[in-house]
Amino acid sequence: MSSINKQKIADSVPQKGFFGHPKGLFTLFFTEFWERFSYYGMRAILVFYMYYEVSKGGLGLDETTAMAIVSIYGSLVYMSGIIGGWLADRIFGTSKAVFYGGILIMLGHIVLALPGSLEMFFVSMVLIVIGTGLLKPNVSSVVGEMYSENDNRRDAGFTIFYMGINMGGFLAPLVVGALRTNYNFHVGFAAAAVGMLLGLIVFVTTKKKNLGLAGTIPANPLSSDEKKKVFTMIGSSIIVVGIIVAIAISRDALTIESFINLVGVLGILIPTAFFIFMYRSPKTNSVERSRLIAYIPLFIAAVMFWAIQEQGSTILANYADKRTDLTFGGMEIAPEWFQSLNPLFIIILAPVFAWLWVKMGDRQPTVPQKFSLGLLFAGLSFLVILLPGYFTGNDSLVNPLWLVLSYFLVVLGELCLSPVGLSATTKLAPAAFSAQTMSLWFLASAAAQALNAQLVRFYSAENELAYFGGIGAASLVLGILLLALSPKIQGFMKGIR
Repeated sequence: MSSINKQKIADSVPQKGFFGHPKGLFTLFFTEFWERFSYYGMRAILVFYMYYEVSKGGLGLDETTAMAIVSIYGSLVYMSGIIGGWLADRIFGTSKAVFYGGILIMLGHIVLALPGSLEMFFVSMVLIVIGTGLLKPNVSSVVGEMYSENDNRRDAGFTIFYMGINMGGFLAPLVVGALRTNYNFHVGFAAAAVGMLLGLIVFVTTKKKNLGLAGTIPANPLSSDEKKKVFTMIGSSIIVVGIIVAIAISRDALTIESFINLVGVLGILIPTAFFIFMYRSPKTNSVERSRLIAYIPLFIAAVMFWAIQEQGSTILANYADKRTDLTFGGMEIAPEWFQSLNPLFIIILAPVFAWLWVKMGDRQPTVPQKFSLGLLFAGLSFLVILLPGYFTGNDSLVNPLWLVLSYFLVVLGELCLSPVGLSATTKLAPAAFSAQTMSLWFLASAAAQALNAQLVRFYSAENELAYFGGIGAASLVLGILLLALSPKIQGFMKGIR
């Protein structure tokens, strides 16, 4: 997409209408708000749905398998974003990707809302994974298209958009958790489906008036001949994969356990292949190769951080359900509500961190130092949660404020690492691979959750001290090591601070 086309697209969008920003920001803010309400609402009750007994409305899986499946699901969501981004760039544009993705997500939640079997549960997961892969990366791209390249409102626009994400993430566990508690799981999943429907209604009814050409033009469209080849390849691949899966299932070779292991391997192999391909490409010059080397320890640190942060919907959700006193101040607490803490703290603290970095100016920590701070806070969040078990044993319920403190600490780490990582990725990316490098950043979350699918096997109430202590200590050690290596990494970054 040429710069002329980019400017033409920005000019087609009404530039005033939503807090001084392009009118389309209203459309995308509420589309993403409801999509995140849908996603986080479903995820808040997903692990409970899997391991609760059938008599309580669940599927009756064992807890370890349930937590591993949630981790694998999260990993696949981030992997599918690569495919969704490619389809939008090469075939039908980001706007259609958002619409198609929303439809699939809503259908997935509708399947969950209907009482069914384990097989139907996996059908819903496939729909949601593909749908989220189409919608999630592309709705952010449309936000960027509304602003001209030199528009100084761009960062503020993304900040407003980011607040929409976290507002949806904050509200969803509260609403869906209450519905699950007062009614059943399927009413909660139905609320998630309604949330996605509302997002689609906002998008479809306002996009023509508010978005102009934004999202309608593929960035690098395939030619007619290329489309034929690609569609033939995709069709052939689907048939081959279908045959392999059918044979594997018939021979009992494809089980939940083997699939978890397969995704775990892919979580490591795919980002490794990305690094090697970009590093060895003739389109990457010597300075860019140096910056890619600097990116490797940052990527590893991000995997370690997200491995801890993402356990908020698995291990800590289980801890809230099984180990926490769910009465506080005379009020009954739904275990899902703890998952609202992360977006709540981000909404409160993100402006504080943004102000702090600006206030410190050149005195602020370097990128590797901020990453090390992220790891130190993440490690502390796990060490904190082992303390009540250490002092009182694993037979008594713990005060819910311990969980609140754990979520608070990991959010401090997230604000040191996540926005900084996005910014650093754009700066360290080779010019020829800017989009692929951003995909690589999101693959850190995919790798982390693939790792979590293996780690959750070692968790139980009996060995929670070793589990939280081991992972927390590993994060602290890696954070200290990264801090020590920061000057060396900074040198490889070739002037990027």
